[in-house]
Amino acid sequence: MLRVGLTGGIGAGKSEVSARLAARGAVIIDADKIAREVVEPGTPGLAAVVAEFGEQVLLPDGSLDRERLGSIVFADADRRAALNAIVHPLVGERMNELVEAAPQDAVVVYDVPLLTENNLAGLYDMVVVVDVPVETQLARLTGARGMSEEDARARIAAQATREERLKIADYVIDNSGTLEELDAAVDALWTELEARSAAG
Repeated sequence: MLRVGLTGGIGAGKSEVSARLAARGAVIIDADKIAREVVEPGTPGLAAVVAEFGEQVLLPDGSLDRERLGSIVFADADRRAALNAIVHPLVGERMNELVEAAPQDAVVVYDVPLLTENNLAGLYDMVVVVDVPVETQLARLTGARGMSEEDARARIAAQATREERLKIADYVIDNSGTLEELDAAVDALWTELEARSAAG
């Protein structure tokens, strides 16, 4: 089993790369997606969050009011730690289940936005960084995502720098071109991953 850490700055196109790797047969473990799943209605995770933060963090339909919870935890480190103490173990458990269910010869790609920031490179056999110039990130965030330039710059500044990400990369995908160019780059990466996986 080859464990690959996939990361990239906001707007770099990490999700596009992740989707293309999944289409080629990779087992994708998306930490953000799992973090949402473990607090869906009816889960022990959501019950624990409500027990900790109260009914005020629920929407009328019984699902989690992420915005309300976010405003509580981002303003208070202790409350954030309380939330993480509930969610992180559940995410870890779910990730382990997914890895155990994967075939022994699988290429397992961990989609981890804050891999660089949290010093997680050592957990993987290989780290792949999806890279674009900062100007491209800004253009995508203000264009496709409709953010103000100020918001976009703040989001980019809150993450690791491009240089910090590139320093931990074993493999870099340049995603500043067309989708056709991205397909070709992912094909080349997949060939490399299969070769490494076969080499064991």
